[in-house]
Amino acid sequence: MPGLLLDTLKGRRREQVPVWLMRQAGRYLPEYRALREERGGFLELAYDSATAAEITLQPIRRFGFDGAILFSDILVIPHALGQELWFEAGEGPRLAPPLVDGAWAALEAAPRRLDPVYQTVRLTRAALPDGVTMLGFAGSPWTVATYMVAGQGSKDQHQARELAYREPVAFASLIEAIETATFGYLLGQIDAGVEAVQLFDSWAGSLAPDQFERWVIAPTARIAARLHEARPGVPVIGFPKGAGAKLPAYARETGIDAVGVDETVDPLWAARALPATMPVQGNLDPLLLLAGGEALDARIRAVLAAFADHPHVFNLGHGIGQFTPIAHVERLIHAVRDWRG
Repeated sequence: MPGLLLDTLKGRRREQVPVWLMRQAGRYLPEYRALREERGGFLELAYDSATAAEITLQPIRRFGFDGAILFSDILVIPHALGQELWFEAGEGPRLAPPLVDGAWAALEAAPRRLDPVYQTVRLTRAALPDGVTMLGFAGSPWTVATYMVAGQGSKDQHQARELAYREPVAFASLIEAIETATFGYLLGQIDAGVEAVQLFDSWAGSLAPDQFERWVIAPTARIAARLHEARPGVPVIGFPKGAGAKLPAYARETGIDAVGVDETVDPLWAARALPATMPVQGNLDPLLLLAGGEALDARIRAVLAAFADHPHVFNLGHGIGQFTPIAHVERLIHAVRDWRG
């Protein structure tokens, strides 16, 4: 029998609401910090399959979440396409060379760089308790392209946005390359044991409506269609952070199975605007989880009540913060587990 999370992602409402948290395997956990101090930097951990599997399992052992999210990074795709990838201490990821002209074809692809990720999935899936869903993920083409073009993160993704306007053919070629690599990558994760996948479009909110249709909705729809054809029955979660009023169109037009809702969206509006039978994931503010207190309890109840008529996966509106107290996560889990809508 499918676990609670997988059942919900397939559109079946159960009495209990499943819960997992984006970035649940990470720096807020003392066991993760100890392992990182012992084993090295982020990328070294992500490409060491045994260590990455251990990190993926840490929050399952501590909290008993309904899903285990693969410990990796969205930028392994540019790395596999041939860009060099490293992480600057305190500053985040760097990619070289920056593709300010969109000329990705000069890169020398290195798909074997993804092999350790598939091994991480195999090791984790073998060690997971019964009923815990193994979740894989990748970055959506638009978000990945913003890093590839700029060579790093940026506040408004202006270099990628400008390139998309100025050289739409070149930018479309880059998006297509990312799209093809992402489909293959997610297929590899599924074949290694992943039971559902999430597409993170962390910078979807920076685009104008017509650009959103072209660079967010259309590539996501193509990836989802190819995955559904190749591996029927594996749910695809789409998470277009910052989509706002464009969220219903994203949910309808991409062909995804479930939609993630960020913390800026009113859950009551989302519950009305999204397709009635579509599973919804979200959408507690990560900063409220950090703050805690009665406001946290009240908001958890409000989110649960808002989505009571949808198949609902309780989650945050984005990743859990590094300084979030363990006790607040425990409080959240108890509140969700005790909820009966």
